[in-house]
Amino acid sequence: MGKRRGRTGRSGVGARSGERAPRRSVTERLEAGEVTVDEAGDLARETVLRILTATPKSRRELEQAMARKGYPEPVVARVLDRFAEVGLIDDVEYAHMVVRTRHSERGLARRAIAAELRRRGIDDDTAAEALGQVADDDERETAARLAGGLVARTRGLARDARVRRAASALARKGYPTGVAFAAVKDALAAEGVETGDLSELG
Repeated sequence: MGKRRGRTGRSGVGARSGERAPRRSVTERLEAGEVTVDEAGDLARETVLRILTATPKSRRELEQAMARKGYPEPVVARVLDRFAEVGLIDDVEYAHMVVRTRHSERGLARRAIAAELRRRGIDDDTAAEALGQVADDDERETAARLAGGLVARTRGLARDARVRRAASALARKGYPTGVAFAAVKDALAAEGVETGDLSELG
């Protein structure tokens, strides 16, 4: 009997006609000598620009994204250093933008925004400076606005259930218990709901 064609190696497992080999990462291509360090840098630069065109990112987020794409850390570091020099990467401005948008558009309190900044790789000092844009009065005013909408959506429920739902929703946005409860209590009082005995429910 003749040999069967289309098989490679003793295991019989090989590349079938029409199949594509897995795409090699830039790191693998660099190690194999298929691209130079300068060429790898050009590829990294193009990739970072595409990422930043889609949405702003912190330096740490860019490092993580490039690592997932298989770029070598030294090449990425040089590209990001250059981008930082020309102002295309600025963690200070990025942190300020995150604070502004999360508070004004999503109604998040500083505690929730601080947690997001940490996840995005913003250092504590930069985060603290950016969070200074939101004052205590700003948080109370936003909590009051949100509480008004939250209690309005629970009309018809028992008062205590309305309190728990609205206060829990504010807590998920990062508002301290005292701020959340005071805002909900005031929102209910504005509807004419009796709130004099609510202090122990907070």
